[in-house]
Amino acid sequence: MSEKKDFLGLHNLVAPIGARKNPKRVGRGESSGHGKTSGKGSNGQKARKSGNVRIGFEGGQTPLARRLPKRGFTSIHAKDTAINISALVEKFEENARITPASLLAAGLIANLKHKVKILSVGEPKKGFFLQVHGISAAAREKIQNSGGQVEILA
Repeated sequence: MSEKKDFLGLHNLVAPIGARKNPKRVGRGESSGHGKTSGKGSNGQKARKSGNVRIGFEGGQTPLARRLPKRGFTSIHAKDTAINISALVEKFEENARITPASLLAAGLIANLKHKVKILSVGEPKKGFFLQVHGISAAAREKIQNSGGQVEILA
């Protein structure tokens, strides 16, 4: 009969020596190696059983987050989309009428609920008729110098 050799498989894997460490067993007396107070020092709030306090707690003093003034309001629904002139030059023909609906069809905005602002990166070689929610001063000048018009939507 032939001898069957042992092979390494999932059924006989063993962790190497030193890879598994026994957990720290605290609260087991002075001879456990973790002492009378289980590594928590002498007395004080953190030595108690429920000694952890919430984030931002300052021992009863008014926390910093409540001492500082709150100002303003940021809507969680407002979305503004900035589009460069260079993107308009790539996607639209000369003298095109550009509205939020045409920008959506061209894939430049994701939703008609978003407000559209045109920025001045790029050079328009052709005139556009823009109907957008906002435009930078430099972009407005570039569009008008190339023969285009700008109308601001409400």
